[in-house]
Amino acid sequence: MKTITIEPITRLEGHGKISIFLNEEGNVENAYFQIPELRGFERFCEGRKAEDMPQITSRICGVCPPAHHFASTKALDAAFDVDPTPVAKKLRELIYNGYMFYDHTLHFYFLGAPDFIVGPDAQPSERNILGVIKKVGLDIANDVIKHRAYGQKIIEMMCGKATHPVCGLPGGVSKALTEEERQEIEKMAESGVEFAKFSLKLFDDVVLKNKKYVEMILSDAYTMKTYYMGLVDQNNKVNFYDGKVRVVNPEGKEFLKFTPSEYLDVIEERVEEWTYVKLPYLKKVGWKGLVDGPNSGVYRVGPLGRLNASEGMATPFAQQEFERMYETLGGKPVHSTLAFHWARLIELLYAAERALELSRDEEITSKDLRNEPGSPEEGVGIIEAARGTLIHHYQLDEDALIKKVNLIVATTNNNPAICMSIRDAAKGLIHGGEVSDAILNMVEMAFRAYDPCLACATHFAIGQMPLELKIYNHNKKLLKVVKR
Repeated sequence: MKTITIEPITRLEGHGKISIFLNEEGNVENAYFQIPELRGFERFCEGRKAEDMPQITSRICGVCPPAHHFASTKALDAAFDVDPTPVAKKLRELIYNGYMFYDHTLHFYFLGAPDFIVGPDAQPSERNILGVIKKVGLDIANDVIKHRAYGQKIIEMMCGKATHPVCGLPGGVSKALTEEERQEIEKMAESGVEFAKFSLKLFDDVVLKNKKYVEMILSDAYTMKTYYMGLVDQNNKVNFYDGKVRVVNPEGKEFLKFTPSEYLDVIEERVEEWTYVKLPYLKKVGWKGLVDGPNSGVYRVGPLGRLNASEGMATPFAQQEFERMYETLGGKPVHSTLAFHWARLIELLYAAERALELSRDEEITSKDLRNEPGSPEEGVGIIEAARGTLIHHYQLDEDALIKKVNLIVATTNNNPAICMSIRDAAKGLIHGGEVSDAILNMVEMAFRAYDPCLACATHFAIGQMPLELKIYNHNKKLLKVVKR
C-alpha cells in the first residue's frame, strides 16, 4: 500500500500532517489528519488563582486570545455565582465583535482566499497573501490591513492591548468606555460594515460567478451531512457572546438546546491512538465512527455550524446575506464544507453591524461596570470563538484556587468532521494513483475551511515545536535527518 504524506500542512495555526493511503488500484483506502502535539493546558492551570485564568488561558493561542479570555471570564461569573451588570455585558460583546471582525478578516484574506482568488491549482509560491495582493491590487490589500487593525483597535481600547486582553473580571469588566472612544468605535464599525459588504461582493464576483468553483463547493468530495451546533439568542438568532447552545440534526430540525452547565450531558469525548486531539460526539446519538448522517453523533461548529444551527442573523444586512446563501446553495441546512467561507463573510458583516449597534447604545458609556462576586464553587463558560463553540469548565476550592479544568475548544469539536472531510476529499479527488500538487492542495482545502487552530486544540509536551530537518545532496539523495 502506497502512502502519500502532506507535511507540514499549510495556512493554519499549529502543526499537523495528512497521511493518505492508496490501495493497489491507486485509489484512496483511507486518510488521517494527524496532530503530533500533546494537549496539556488543563494540568498547567491546576493550583492557580481563579482570577488569573482569563489571563493564563488567553496565552493558549495568539490568534484568538479574546475567545479564551471571555470564555474564562464567563466561567468565573458562573463559579462565583455573579451576573455581570448590563453595561458590562454590552462592553464584553462589543469587544468580542471586534475580535470576530479581525479574525474572520484574517482567515478569509490570508488563509482561505488564496485558494479561490489565486486558484487551487496555482503554483504554491503564489497561493498566499502576496498572490492575493497581486490579483486584487494594493488598494484592496491596504483596506484589508486597515480594517483588520480596526478590530484589534477596539480590543486595545478596552482591554489594554490588542493581543492578550486583560479587562474581564468575575461580574464585570475593568474599564469604562469614554465618549471619545465610543465615537471612534462607531466610525470604525461604520467603515467595517462597508468593508464586509465589499468582501461579500468580492466572494460573489470571484467564487459564485465561477461555475467551476460552485460545482466544487457542491461536489460530493466536499459534502458531509452532520449535526450542527452554535450559540443562539432567545429568538434562535446567531450570537457570538451569549445564549443557549442549539443543536440541529442533518435535516436542520432542532435536536436539542442546552445551557453551559449542561454540556457534559450532551458532549462526550473519544480518544484515538493516532492523534492527540480528542474526538467529541453527541452522547444522545452515540459514537458510530467517522461517518456522517443522523445515526452518527459527529457535529460541526464554526461559521457554517452557527448559521445552520440558527434561524437567522440578528442584524438586517447579515440576514439578507444569510437568506441569499441558502437560496443559492439549495436550502437549509447547507452541508458543503467549502460553504464555511461564505458563512464566515456573513458573520463578518454581522460582527460589524452588531458592533455599530452597541457603539450607539445609550448605556454603553455607563460606569456601572461590575457586580460583587460570591463564594467560589464551580462554573462553565461557553462562547463562540471564530472557529466555533468554546467551552471552559472550572472547579474551584474554598480558597478560589483551581482544582480542575476542562476545555473543549472549537477545533476539538470539529476534529471528527475535519478528519472525515480530508478523507472524503482525498477519495473524491485521487484516482488511479495520479496525484499532483494541485490535488493535494485541494485536499488541504477540506481542513482549511474550518480555520483549525491546533495551538488551541493541542500543545507540545516539551514546550517547543517538533522539528525535523532533512538534508539532501545535489542529486536529491537523503544524507541526514536531524530531529529536535
